[in-house]
Amino acid sequence: MGFRFTVGMHMRTIRSGYIWILLVGLGNLTGLTWAGCLDAGKCCKNRDMNCTSQGWRIDRVYGTCFCDQACNVMGDCCYDYTQACPARSCIVGEWGHWSGCADPCTPAIRVRKRQVEQEQENGGDPCPPLEEKAGCLQYVTLEGNECGHSHVPAFITTFDYNRSRKRRTLSANWASHKENSGYCVEFQVKSLSQQCLIESRPHARWMQYLREGYTVCVLCQQPAFNIRNHRCNGDGLDSDRAKLLHWEAVGNPQCRGTWKKVKEGEKCSCPSVHSFIFT
Repeated sequence: MGFRFTVGMHMRTIRSGYIWILLVGLGNLTGLTWAGCLDAGKCCKNRDMNCTSQGWRIDRVYGTCFCDQACNVMGDCCYDYTQACPARSCIVGEWGHWSGCADPCTPAIRVRKRQVEQEQENGGDPCPPLEEKAGCLQYVTLEGNECGHSHVPAFITTFDYNRSRKRRTLSANWASHKENSGYCVEFQVKSLSQQCLIESRPHARWMQYLREGYTVCVLCQQPAFNIRNHRCNGDGLDSDRAKLLHWEAVGNPQCRGTWKKVKEGEKCSCPSVHSFIFT
């Protein structure tokens, strides 16, 4: 197959060459000028009605031919357009450094940019995006104080896991090796994804007890503590009751939603099916 394809390509090239030879010969006999972009010294951008020459076109019609970028689309380029105006693809440089967050402790957008080193010309490949954006959240103020914890999603799992979870290996960074009983946070579920309601795997059926409008209790225990502040990430620290907070179920990242913090206390008072733990 490859041999026949190669031969076919050579035959088409040879036939095309014969046609051009015949056209040249015809031009010599009839006095037609064999001119083009090179002879005219033209190579123009976009569509330029003055960027023309007289000679053979790429569609093998003799007459006015063009030497502008639009001739490829219009099909009226001079026969030597690709030699006179070779295609040049856009070339860009390396990405610059990411910008910083606009405000500490507040979700924002950071940006990085790159520059064009060679513009696209004559039908070459266009430039790729020159700007890229990404989410940004800075957890420390300019004074060095921690912040932004209310924007971190809470990762939760069933309260039954509490019975088998091993105590976290204590580190020298802990203020005390004394067991901390933790605290409980009550939330009112405001929204949740459909994946929570259809979860049927035995180890994940607890997700079906998450319902919009329900009040749930989430226990924060020492194994889930942030080692810096002895708090659980996503517990809504310092957030008011009007703020929507985000949560995600461990074991099914598609099961997620929002809730509002109701109160915080030493112990949980919700039914077991509506009690969960931070992980």
